[in-house]
Amino acid sequence: QVQLAESGGGSAQAGGSLRLSCTASGNTFGRYCLGWFRQVLGLEREGVARIRVLGNTTYADFVKGRFTISRDNTKNTHYLQMNNLQPEDTAKYYCAAAKNIKACYGDSWNTPGNWNNWGQGAQVTVSS
Repeated sequence: QVQLAESGGGSAQAGGSLRLSCTASGNTFGRYCLGWFRQVLGLEREGVARIRVLGNTTYADFVKGRFTISRDNTKNTHYLQMNNLQPEDTAKYYCAAAKNIKACYGDSWNTPGNWNNWGQGAQVTVSS
């Protein structure tokens, strides 16, 4: 298990940018697949992006070309750079970490139940 702590987020105008960071405790960070999810109040949590141990990335269609997930194993931190933000991106964003096959290598990476380590969440609000 790892403890995840998020930072970043906040408010932006449509077309603007924000960056989220997520720092993990422990010394096995490099063995984890890492992800970002988001949730609007009253709706289900949905997968935004995943990055594997060797850096391969996967994105939800609704953020492709706008968001970039990355990791820095020397800092135990992964990031979500969000560009060209739109009002529909308004949500609470959660970072996640996992080592199981479903989260790391399967097509069901965007199922929250496949991830077992979560950050506390960071609000992102985009105004038009």
